[in-house]
Amino acid sequence: MKVLDSKIMQGYMRMANDGWLQGWHERNGGNLTYRMRPEEVEEVRDDLHFDGEWKDIGTSVPGLAGEFFIATGSGKYFRNVESQPEDSCCICEIDGSGEKYRVVWGLVNGGRPTSEFPSHLMNHEVKKAATGGRHRVIYHCHPANTIALTFVLPLTDEAFTRELWEMATECPVVFPSGVGVVPWMVPGGRAIAVATSELMKQYDVAIWAHHGMFCSGEDFDLTFGLMHTVEKSAEILVKVISMTGGAKRQTITPDDFRALAKDFRVELPEKFLYEKE
Repeated sequence: MKVLDSKIMQGYMRMANDGWLQGWHERNGGNLTYRMRPEEVEEVRDDLHFDGEWKDIGTSVPGLAGEFFIATGSGKYFRNVESQPEDSCCICEIDGSGEKYRVVWGLVNGGRPTSEFPSHLMNHEVKKAATGGRHRVIYHCHPANTIALTFVLPLTDEAFTRELWEMATECPVVFPSGVGVVPWMVPGGRAIAVATSELMKQYDVAIWAHHGMFCSGEDFDLTFGLMHTVEKSAEILVKVISMTGGAKRQTITPDDFRALAKDFRVELPEKFLYEKE
């Protein structure tokens, strides 16, 4: 089967376009990677080429040795993924040591995987171990409301999680472990990759201050839905702050959250259920 005819590539392209339509991917902003299942690789193997040059990843991810990833290309635009997929994205194979990769499909006009490829792979390795292999998608984008909040809220996991949870009742059910926050760092470097991968050991969402958001999930629908839910909650919070200066007349209380957790059978960390002054 041709790569472009496969169900997994069709799903990947749809998610990329959905993010573009949300306005989360100005110019060449954002990146998306998917860890392929063995049967998905076999389905398209005849359309792959294995004569490309092995290149250094820039980090070591032995837990991903031999895996295949679909990735957006560096400098490529999300708005072109659906119309020009063979130019805009690629499939990469990781070598047996977890230190090199080669492109086996795509980027027909040259280029390389996203500049955040090492960050994605480090986080894929963490989430693969933490979820028993269930998580396969890593998604980074630039949602405006979430970014705006990084200029006004304390850059702590506790502050962001609690404020986002309070904005919509579904939020603690959709992301019950909360969200992590990374202070501003130069994007694409090892420092931000390490900081994010530490947060991903306990969260599925990391917010990069003044930059964007990083999400992990089992499939395209769950990962996109997670990003969408966090950003919508951030939008509500921006409106609340704009209307009230941050002073809420009423909100969801810690005991309300505990009752919600009981009825929906989720565990909400007590560190987020403190009484506000």
